[in-house]
Amino acid sequence: MAGVRADRAVAVLSFDVEDWFQVENLRGAIPRETWNQKALRVERNTDRLLELLANAPRKPRSTFFVLGWVAERCPDLVRRIAAAGHEIASHGYGHDLLDSLTEDSFRSDVERSKHVLEDLSGREVRGYRAPSFSITDWAIPVLQEAGFAYDSSFFPSLGHDRYGALTGVTAEESVVEIVPGFFEVTISCLTVASRGLPWGGGGYFRLLPYPIFRRGAAQILESRGAYVFYLHPWEIDPGQPRVDGLPLTYRFRHYVGLGRCERRLASLLDDFSWTTVSDLLERRAPRAAAGRS
Repeated sequence: MAGVRADRAVAVLSFDVEDWFQVENLRGAIPRETWNQKALRVERNTDRLLELLANAPRKPRSTFFVLGWVAERCPDLVRRIAAAGHEIASHGYGHDLLDSLTEDSFRSDVERSKHVLEDLSGREVRGYRAPSFSITDWAIPVLQEAGFAYDSSFFPSLGHDRYGALTGVTAEESVVEIVPGFFEVTISCLTVASRGLPWGGGGYFRLLPYPIFRRGAAQILESRGAYVFYLHPWEIDPGQPRVDGLPLTYRFRHYVGLGRCERRLASLLDDFSWTTVSDLLERRAPRAAAGRS
């Protein structure tokens, strides 16, 4: 694929704002009914992210996909994110995987989160990201009816036990108009032999050597003109409580590289110029729409 002019390339920064005990890898050891008994660490961790962004030389802007449950308990945090000039988007309300919800319960979840976030931020919430990237085809019309303009949940990587799928969207596309007026912004992958290697952030960012990760991100940005990165506030918090009784794979996914993640993020903020999902859509959506007509 031909390279994209550097002045047209867009690197998107995003954070999924949930607390340490709400992560799917820990669900078997931390029942939902105990959430209200857990110490909240999400506010201090997200404030640290805001501090890193404010102090970065390139003054990056980001999209924060905020869980409605968190927003109700940390309302001033949502206001601080918005006041700092970042985009507020929805991560749903209760952090339920979509395959555990009916269409009606999903509609209630996303509408509740959207209303909470708009009331707190004073801004329209245009975007959604599903917990654990568990998006599915039937969710798209529900999101559009609820007033969302885009989803950024599809992670077209090699097999994962929770990631969802969307018909007709591939690892090689960054922005896709999946129905008229509604766009999918995919999490970035490297494409090798038509298969997507996960290169969008999270545990992959914490695990891979940083120079290799950076090189892959630059390759995606150059070849496709867009790179979409994500992280969670708990990933820069090596002091979070350790949970016993986890399967070895879940323990590895959750805890690998926590101690070096903040330092790596600071390097990433310096190495690229970052903006929001909505900004990417403003630059690319007309072209994406034309390509699907």
